[in-house]
Amino acid sequence: MSTQPSALLAGDGVPVESLDAYLALGGGEAFERARAGDPDAIVEELRRAGLRGRGGAGFPTAIKWGGVRADPAPTKFVCANGAEGEPGTFKDRYLLRMNPYQVIEGLAIARHVIGAKRAYLCVKRLFASEVARVRSALDELAARSDMAEAMELVLGPDEYLFGEEKALLSVVEGGLPLPRLFPPHVHGLFGPPYGDPSGGQHNPTVVNNLETLAHVPQIVRRGADWFRGLGTSDTPGTMLFTVSGDVQRPLVIEQPLGLTLRELVDDVAGGPPPGRRVKAVFAGLASAVVTGNGLDTPLSFDTMRRAGSALGSGGFIVYDDTACMVQVAWLFSRFLHVESCGQCPPCKLGSQRITERLDRLLDGSGKRRDLDDIAATVPWVPNGQRCALATSESVVIGSILAAFPEDFEAHLRSSCELGHDRILPKMTDYVPGEGFTYDRTYWRKQPDWTYQDP
Repeated sequence: MSTQPSALLAGDGVPVESLDAYLALGGGEAFERARAGDPDAIVEELRRAGLRGRGGAGFPTAIKWGGVRADPAPTKFVCANGAEGEPGTFKDRYLLRMNPYQVIEGLAIARHVIGAKRAYLCVKRLFASEVARVRSALDELAARSDMAEAMELVLGPDEYLFGEEKALLSVVEGGLPLPRLFPPHVHGLFGPPYGDPSGGQHNPTVVNNLETLAHVPQIVRRGADWFRGLGTSDTPGTMLFTVSGDVQRPLVIEQPLGLTLRELVDDVAGGPPPGRRVKAVFAGLASAVVTGNGLDTPLSFDTMRRAGSALGSGGFIVYDDTACMVQVAWLFSRFLHVESCGQCPPCKLGSQRITERLDRLLDGSGKRRDLDDIAATVPWVPNGQRCALATSESVVIGSILAAFPEDFEAHLRSSCELGHDRILPKMTDYVPGEGFTYDRTYWRKQPDWTYQDP
């Protein structure tokens, strides 16, 4: 696939190993152009380009930047969200391994355009090789350029919620990854509690995914029309896709938006093993399952939403027809229950209730009332939620119940003959041409975020 247009990766899978190599590719030109020009013109170029956030929500980048830029607050901040924790996704770590300089340049442009006092590049401390690459790049830039001026690397915990933008702010401030009530542009970094009677400043903050920021230098340097020449009208450009699970070539790859899910799974990732068919595809754990009938959906934010699912962050977990969807539902529900912070009782207690009943179905002790209880619990899990984790539990489990009733019925009869050997696709490493390594210790993690002794 090396002939495909690229906006993020240089060469044929070759990492950009040094600042000199990045500069030779035109790196730094966009930052200088942005710094010398009108910040509003950069926001307009991003609007014309149609850049949408690559972290999952697909929110227009120009609106996010323009809103905070126009805010009269005297102190603003910007954060790069590299706290990748969605099962089935490895694209941000791959991007940092391949080209951290472009992420940093995009963050520097954001700081200039928004008028931010400081920028924070947030990564999990367990991402050792990625942290080393970012540190090296920041050191090189500090010695030779002011691109990384007022920029700080923040290392955070392995918890899933570190990647939630409001919880990420809490980590930057030195706290736990606990989502606050209001979004970053309303209640930003280092301000008083929202609504504080002292009338303190709210310090509006922009939080962008790493891949989103990495697109910015190319758009500034090459123009909105070039970017719109890739992808689709509603989701222009390229995306880093992660494909894992029951495919012959698990991989991370950059592709223009608009190819179908079938093309991504079958043509790019080699499809399921010989003699098997695709049964289910999940865009991470935050959206409804896509069955075989939906594989011809073009990959864009709007088309995937119209199909009843989501594009998410481009990470697709594939299961073939040997997989039991009751076990898959249990894997996903247990993960979301463990990672729930507990601030919203319906989320923590509801996901626990669902997980326990799925466990009964798997061990053969489940009854019809357990299945009914799961179906009754799914709708109220998101009540009072501070973040989207509860919605993920409700949507993904509800969609599995609706799409695969026969798998659940087989467990009620104790007659399921499908495979129950899948593991949670929580990725710890990726080697191109070989595939992914998964976290084999995660089963020991408890709902209070501690680990059982092995």
